Formats: sequence, structure tokens, C-alpha cells
Amino acid sequence: MSPLIRLLASFIALMMAMGIGRFALTPQLPHLLSEGQIDLTAAGLIAAANYLGYFVGAVDAMFCRRPEQVRQRLLGGLWLCVLLTLASFWANGFWSHLLLRFGTGVASAWVLVMITALSQPLAAAAGRPRLGAVVFAGPGLGIFLTGLLALGSNLLGQTSATLWLVYAGVALVMLLGILPFLPQPSATVAVASSAAGSGNQGIGRLGVIYLLYGLGYIIPATFLSQMANAQFHGQWQADLFWPFFGLASAIGVVLVSLRRHNPNATRHWLMATLWLQAAGVFACLLGSGSGLALGVILCGTPFLACMQLVMQRSRELAPHATQRNAGLLTAFFALGQLAGPLLAALSSHFSGGLQPALIVAGSGLFIAGGLLLGPVSAGRGLCANGGAPTVQR
Repeated sequence: MSPLIRLLASFIALMMAMGIGRFALTPQLPHLLSEGQIDLTAAGLIAAANYLGYFVGAVDAMFCRRPEQVRQRLLGGLWLCVLLTLASFWANGFWSHLLLRFGTGVASAWVLVMITALSQPLAAAAGRPRLGAVVFAGPGLGIFLTGLLALGSNLLGQTSATLWLVYAGVALVMLLGILPFLPQPSATVAVASSAAGSGNQGIGRLGVIYLLYGLGYIIPATFLSQMANAQFHGQWQADLFWPFFGLASAIGVVLVSLRRHNPNATRHWLMATLWLQAAGVFACLLGSGSGLALGVILCGTPFLACMQLVMQRSRELAPHATQRNAGLLTAFFALGQLAGPLLAALSSHFSGGLQPALIVAGSGLFIAGGLLLGPVSAGRGLCANGGAPTVQR
């Protein structure tokens, strides 16, 4: 089967698992709050449960050794995203939403790690590494789609339960469409994913950077719809911010994929994306519609591009441990994301708002960019596509 079809299926898999399974909570928060199901502090804890699940899924994915384990996690994650989103139709109150978001966190991490490990070597083997990079635009278009559906639901006066049902239906259609075309792992994944791999120098620092990135971006990404809803007093204009965040992030991936591919370029682009996001987080502190719009542009455009660049940098530093390091970095990322909503809950509880949490988030992104000022020598095989751990058919 054509590698391009496999890559398109990978793109749609991330679009569904991340855009719907993972980030559907963000446009739902204003509904859940207005319906009295939860308050802002509880919303932070529910988001934290989602990211705790993401951490658990990422750690589990690191230890997948056999091709059947990789396939089980990929398919299981995709189906769980559909089924748990459907189950959210009947959820009501704090504990039910918390447990369901934990489950979707596990599922989305499985999908992200497996799709990353399978799609990137496939793109390299086909001589189309830029298409491999564009796979990471999938979550952005997924966010755009969920945002438009939320806008339509708001205009029609629908409840959060109806919107969960719509999300589940769309996710099911997407999954059924891509099932025959997903990349398949070969037996070589067992050898490569278990190899510690020489040339892992710099992965620890990259993990810390990714942790700070997770902490920094997640507060505006989780509470953007709610901040816009408060600013525009529930008017339909508030629902425009989240889909445009997703659209900006997809555009950012395409722009970054056009860069020159060399280790220093990757490091410099990653530094720039982190600092742009820091500026976007601080813009959200302005407390105005224009500040939030600036936050959408400066946080949204580099959002997925930063994820793509981290995975690219990981392959440059350790090209023989793609799946292992994808899982390890995703676990670091999840820890940062877990800390973000907990910080937001504390900020809301003690100050009545998100301003202190936003200050910490922006500062974390600024520090993360600073950690890239000193270069790290890559291990043997600088080519990001060398030593691909997985061969697809």
C-alpha cells in the first residue's frame, strides 16, 4: 500500500485521538461550568486527571516490545477515544468526568507514541520526511473541528451532553475510515524499541524542556475557551477562539516543516517556538479580547510545531531509539501537563483567577527556551531518519 495513504491515515488518527479524544474537554468547559456540573477548581482537577492518564499511557508505551503490543495499543487507544467520548454523554458531575478524562488521557498517549514511532520512519523510507512532519498537524485540525462543532452547538442552544454525542459520532466515522490503512509494525520494532541505544546524550535535557513546555502551554490550552467565555459573557464570539487556536497550530506545523533540516536549525526553531508561546501566555494576562486573540496567535501557531521539533530533535540525538524516546519524552510532557491544571486549581482557589498560574506558565516556557542556548552534541548518526526502528508494510 502507498506510504502516502498510510501517512494520511496517521494524520487522521492524531486528528481524532488528540483533537477529539484528548482536547474535547476545552470547548466543553464553559458548558459544564454553566450547567453547574463543576466549578473552575474542579475543572482544573479533571484536566489534571486527563494528563495523569496521558502520563500512564506514555510510560506504558515505552515498554511495548513486540509488534502485537504496538498494534494493540494503537487500536485500543483509538477505540477507547471513541467509546469514552460516547460514555461522556451520560456523565454528570465531577467524578464521572474525572474518570472518563483519565481514560482518554491513557488512550491518546498510546495513539500519539505509536503513530510517532510508525509514521516517521515510514515517511523517511518513502523519501518524504516533510510529510512525516505534517502528520503532527492532525491534532490542530482536530482542535479546529471540535471548536467549530462547539460553535454550532452553542448557536443551536445544545447542551454539553449533545456535544459529547456529536464528538463521538464524528470520531467513530473517522476511525472506521482509517482502520484498513494504518501503518503496521514489523518484527524489527522489538529489537529497536528495547535498545538503550548509544548516543542518548541530551535526551534528559530535552525531557526537562518538554516538561516545562507541557506546564507552560497547557493552562491557556485548557482554559482558553473559559477565559474567552468570561470575557465575552457567553456570546458566540467566545467560541471562535478555540477553533482558531487549532487552525493556527496546524499552520505552524506546515511552516516549520519547510525549514532546513540540520541539528542546529532544529534547536534554534525549537527555542523560538518556546519563546513565542511564552509571549502568548503573557498576552493572555492583558485581560482583554485583543490579549486573548494575541494569545491564540502566539500560543497556537507554535503549539504543535514545538511537539514536532522535540520529536525531531530526539531522533537527531538518538536515531536508534525512536519509540523508546517518544514514550519517555511524552511521559515528561505529561508530567508538565499534569502540573499545569493542578497549578490552575490552586490559583483559582487562592486568588479567584488564573493570573498567577499564567505567570508561572509563561516563565516556564521562557526557561525552557533558555535551556537550548547551549548546544548538545548528537550521537552517532545525526540524520534524524537514520536507524529507523520500525519498518512498515
